[in-house]
Order: sequence, then structure tokens, then C-alpha cells
Amino acid sequence: QVQLVESGGGLVQAGGSLRLSCAASGRTLRTYALGWFRQAPGKEREFVAAINWSGGSTLYADSVKGRFTISRDNTKNTVSLQMSSLKPEDTAAYYCAADSTPVITKATPTRDFGSWGQGTQVTVSS
Repeated sequence: QVQLVESGGGLVQAGGSLRLSCAASGRTLRTYALGWFRQAPGKEREFVAAINWSGGSTLYADSVKGRFTISRDNTKNTVSLQMSSLKPEDTAAYYCAADSTPVITKATPTRDFGSWGQGTQVTVSS
């Protein structure tokens, strides 16, 4: 089992940037696909971004495409989410997740990621 811990959340004004990080322990992430999801109050959890085992393939939700960038460092067992041009509708708790399936496909957003972090809050003020 992989343990994941997110960091980097906070309060930012609209148009600003934040960088979320997720550190793993318990197992190397080198063979895992990794993802970021978010959940706003009163809403269902939604997919944000995913990256395959090597970092060579990424997938984004339409709502964040061009503004967010997912990356990973397999030497440090971490995954990051660089968020730019933030909007109030990006306000949510953000969760990183790991899936033992190393590749990502169009089905990745609905896949059952097996390991989850506890979440970090991102609040974007208007």
C-alpha cells in the first residue's frame, strides 16, 4: 500500500498560482500512474489530471487544460500539480492518487485509483 501526503494548498487570489506536491512512502511510485482529483463542497469528486509511470503521457480535464501542469519525479517519489490562472471555481480540496496500472487512457478519469492522500485545501478568492 502506498501512503500519500499532499502539501502546498492555501488561499490565493484569482489569476494567481499555486503548486501542489504529493510525497509517497511505503512503496516506490515508479510503476504507478498518478493523478490529481478535487472535490468542492456539495459536489462530487472530479478528475483533474493524470500522468503515466514515466511522465511521458499526461491527461487533463477540459476545465484545467492549459492552466494546470502535472509532473512527477520518480527519483524523489513525488508528483506535483502546478496551477496557474486560478479561478474561484478551482476552489476545492485537492487529492493525489496512485494507480498500480502504469499507463493512462481515456478511461483513467473514472478508474479506481487504489491509494489516496488526505487532501489539501485550495481556496481562490475573487
